[in-house]
Amino acid sequence: MKVLDRIEISKAVITDLTAVAGLFNSYRVFYGQAPNLEMATKFLSMRLANGDSVIFVAKDKAESVGFVQLYPSYSSVSMKPIWILNDLFVSPTARQHGIGRALMNKARDFAVETGAKGLSLETTSNNLIGQKLYESLGYRKDETLHYFLEV
Repeated sequence: MKVLDRIEISKAVITDLTAVAGLFNSYRVFYGQAPNLEMATKFLSMRLANGDSVIFVAKDKAESVGFVQLYPSYSSVSMKPIWILNDLFVSPTARQHGIGRALMNKARDFAVETGAKGLSLETTSNNLIGQKLYESLGYRKDETLHYFLEV
């Protein structure tokens, strides 16, 4: 049996907090942040409690092996909701089995179910594996310039 055949993806609930927070902490470390499981747990707890984001978690039997986190936004021009795919992470031991692709497809299906215009994401220029995955799923680079004001 292939690993992907054992994977179940579901919307995270508060009982998933500990497992998802561990993955989220590893995700942050991947992007150069200092590990802080306590703050990762608190951050995700607030997102789940307030309904600020939607998190889908991939489980191999009882073990959580990946997640994708979506934040709601809106397109004023089309007057439709959009989802910002802000975080995607698969545990290093579970990579190369299609779990990232399955999480991305779950996010797409959720966007369709909620009547969204689409999904938006950004990644670093050196994340070539991620870029290859996104483009293989139909994501297109746009010509928009992104600006950010740190306050």
